[in-house]
Amino acid sequence: MALFSSRNSSRSRSSLPYLVFLLIAAFFVFKVDILISQSFSSARRNLEKTPNRIVMNPKKSPEEHVVDSLPVVLVNGTFDQHIMISWGDDRGKILENGEFLTLSLDKLSGSGFQSKKEYLFAKVDMQIKLVPGNSAGTVTTFYLSSQGNKHDEIDFEFLGNSTGNPYTLHTNVFSLGKGNREQQFFLWFDPTADYHTYSILWNSKCIIFYVDGIPIREYKNLERFGVSYLKFQPMRLYSSLWNADDWATQGGRVKTNWKLAPFVASYKNFTYEACIYSRLTSSSSCDIDSSPSTNHAWLTYELDQRSRVRMKALQKKHMIYDYCNDKWRFPKGPAPECKLLQ
Repeated sequence: MALFSSRNSSRSRSSLPYLVFLLIAAFFVFKVDILISQSFSSARRNLEKTPNRIVMNPKKSPEEHVVDSLPVVLVNGTFDQHIMISWGDDRGKILENGEFLTLSLDKLSGSGFQSKKEYLFAKVDMQIKLVPGNSAGTVTTFYLSSQGNKHDEIDFEFLGNSTGNPYTLHTNVFSLGKGNREQQFFLWFDPTADYHTYSILWNSKCIIFYVDGIPIREYKNLERFGVSYLKFQPMRLYSSLWNADDWATQGGRVKTNWKLAPFVASYKNFTYEACIYSRLTSSSSCDIDSSPSTNHAWLTYELDQRSRVRMKALQKKHMIYDYCNDKWRFPKGPAPECKLLQ
């Protein structure tokens, strides 16, 4: 037994330098991987060109504008600089020097795009012309989202329908991975005949959904009442066109007619005002300069009483579903924010 114990101890001592070497090597590889990742991110940022008509502070030198403290305001022609096609191969196209973007869907795949930068509060506007004709089974999305199981998300989803029947505009808010806050609308116009502007305003006080500049939904910050709010996770802008005929149109009863493919949604006039988030510094551009400024007005904006009354009147006329009134899904009663927002 003593001999066996001695041999076992000797083997343990002889393997110790090898284990130390493995630990040092693993640590070295980990550090190199971080450095490569940081260098790649830095190079990608340096390659992005400064867009025309970015709001800039005239008191700063051009070098100081590399990380500007003001929200960014962009005009048409910026898709190629600030948006990237994220999936769908050549089904997503940026056209006419960044003036227009299209997403298409066929039987093999849909397509989508995302913003190159992350935002920690933003106001984003996009003009979209939805899939015309028989769009049953298709879903076009336009939303802000973070990543992970406990992600935050602010959704516009346009559920297609058969020819002659209206689109359903589906909205939702996720906080820490919890959604189930759906409100749905029938639009008061044909969203396939021309471009219309869909906007999301997200600041520390509220989230507002707009259609053509008209507020249709407000989700307020009610943290003081124990309701979680979206203010800690940076989000990117996403949009996609995909097939969801198992549920999207009349509960899945109407399927996608693939003989009509490809289905195409078109985009133009993308603008945003945003606090750009940096993973390197774990801060946003709005943290750098918190002084009062008219350029920051959207950061503290919320609907006044008159605007809220008008929104309620629009909801009464055009809203077709409200999770706050769904006793079948929520037999124990509506979510806390429903009572507080009445």
